[in-house]
Amino acid sequence: MSNILVIGENCIDRFVYCRTEKLSPEAPVPVVIPIDTVVSKGMSGNVVRNIQSLDSKFKIVHWHQREDVTKTRFVDKKSNHIFIRVDEGDFSVKKINLDKKKLRDLVKYDIVIVSDYNKGFLSDDDLYKIAKKSKISILDSKRKLNNQICSSFDFVKLNEKEFENNIDIQDNQNIILTMGENGCKYQNVIFPCENPKQTIDVSGAGDTFTASFILKYFETKNIEDSIIFANKMASIVVSKKGVSTPN
Repeated sequence: MSNILVIGENCIDRFVYCRTEKLSPEAPVPVVIPIDTVVSKGMSGNVVRNIQSLDSKFKIVHWHQREDVTKTRFVDKKSNHIFIRVDEGDFSVKKINLDKKKLRDLVKYDIVIVSDYNKGFLSDDDLYKIAKKSKISILDSKRKLNNQICSSFDFVKLNEKEFENNIDIQDNQNIILTMGENGCKYQNVIFPCENPKQTIDVSGAGDTFTASFILKYFETKNIEDSIIFANKMASIVVSKKGVSTPN
């Protein structure tokens, strides 16, 4: 059995689906009536869920913070329009203690996935050390990166906004740029979605792409096939409501 290590901030994703019938008399905002709530693991926890959904033969270890982080979205049941998102616990996350034992243990894992939401769990130095010790590594990060970090990972997955915010690393050849319904770009080659589906909810699609890509790459060592597969899996989840997995 192969071993995967997932590192990064974990959260609870809560979707409160509502109906609305009128505007508030106190302010120009809708009055929402909750009718259904869906709760699941999010952020790096959603990466774990996707791995479990895609391939059950991996043994997964998850390093994440102990502090609670919750994202609550109030969503119109009919249209899937998000009225508001309430985040709790973002500023309480404590830094990982990346001691010598943890660094030694990195060689045990066939794949290391870093899902970095830049909430204080990992530092720049942590990212560099993790990448240097890992066999196969991929980084999905929300922070401003530097060339030392970026070049240390085998792959770095960024969306268009994250890519624009990281102009100093854009020449790195290991960046996979995801572009939503337009597919993704790798080493100046665009890989379109072969069978794009109607986008209903993009929540968690980046986690699906990251997990799908690296699992397929571990199996095939073929980057093109892995990108095509990841595009397909991400296309499936954006056609569903909430934070979902491919199946």
